[in-house]
Amino acid sequence: MSPDPTASAAAAAARPGRVRPRRLRATPALRRSVTQTRLHPADLVLPMFVKEGLTEPQPIASMPGVVQHSRDTLRRAAAEAAAAGIGGVNLFGVPLVRDAVGSGATDPDGILNQALADVRSEVGDALVIQADLCLDEFTDHGHCGVLTADGTVDNDATLVRYAEMALVQAEAGAHMVAPSGMMDGQVGVVRDALDAAGRADVAVLAYAAKYASALYGPFRDAVESTLDGDRRTYQMDPGNRREALREVALDIAEGADVVMVKPAGAYLDVLSDVAAASTVPVAAYQVSGEYAMIEAASAQGWLDRRRAITESVLAIKRAGADQVLTYWAVELACWLREEWR
Repeated sequence: MSPDPTASAAAAAARPGRVRPRRLRATPALRRSVTQTRLHPADLVLPMFVKEGLTEPQPIASMPGVVQHSRDTLRRAAAEAAAAGIGGVNLFGVPLVRDAVGSGATDPDGILNQALADVRSEVGDALVIQADLCLDEFTDHGHCGVLTADGTVDNDATLVRYAEMALVQAEAGAHMVAPSGMMDGQVGVVRDALDAAGRADVAVLAYAAKYASALYGPFRDAVESTLDGDRRTYQMDPGNRREALREVALDIAEGADVVMVKPAGAYLDVLSDVAAASTVPVAAYQVSGEYAMIEAASAQGWLDRRRAITESVLAIKRAGADQVLTYWAVELACWLREEWR
């Protein structure tokens, strides 16, 4: 008869001093020596906003500490990010003029494409420069694609625009384009367009499992979104977990170099599933609402800000993310370096 493991564990526990997990928690050095998940600055990517026409940074009221940059301050912030040793930056543009098809997204002189060129000139290859590849910041209706006559998003007409965006962003200096609109087939179309233009060097970060979340509210302030309604017909239902694996598998088959789960903190189960199944690196986006909640609670004295930030990002890393997009990227990187000293 095989021994009863429950009885064995109980017997061991009855012998004082034999089984004491707390022994490995007694000092900072002991805790460090057995830590299973660690953060490194290179794991972190900083989302950044640049607005056309600004001469000074403009604070975003719903995201304390985050700004819309001018082109000049964006360059300086990118240099600071490189000096902090983070992995990359993810750029979003805020134009002054918008239209039905998001013309500014494919204008080489549009704000996002100018910003990509500025940052590439400033930091070269010291950071991975990611470009948001979506139309929502550039359309007057605020949706992520081209609309049909009845006001719904036309998936395939939108893909044509995404292919055009990818080429302009690659030419402007993006190392990685990030199709975030959740159109069916977007990764394949973007990959094919880049390859056909001789830009096989440009990687694709696929927003593979992007949910229709309430946690994007402050982001819409940051990009001055004109959206009336919601994006539930193309972003994922928050109640669906298995569907994320289907979306990820499709994007990998279409050529994604990295796949994304967004939001991160409220979808750690999905992130864990994706990390276990993915054959490519996995990113997760700690979105504006997650940022704003911690900042608001910290401002009231309800949370230890530094510990809450670090724990929230560590949880995303522990769930399986190789790369974490967070508005605290530079600040957190500096804390990590302090701890190493």
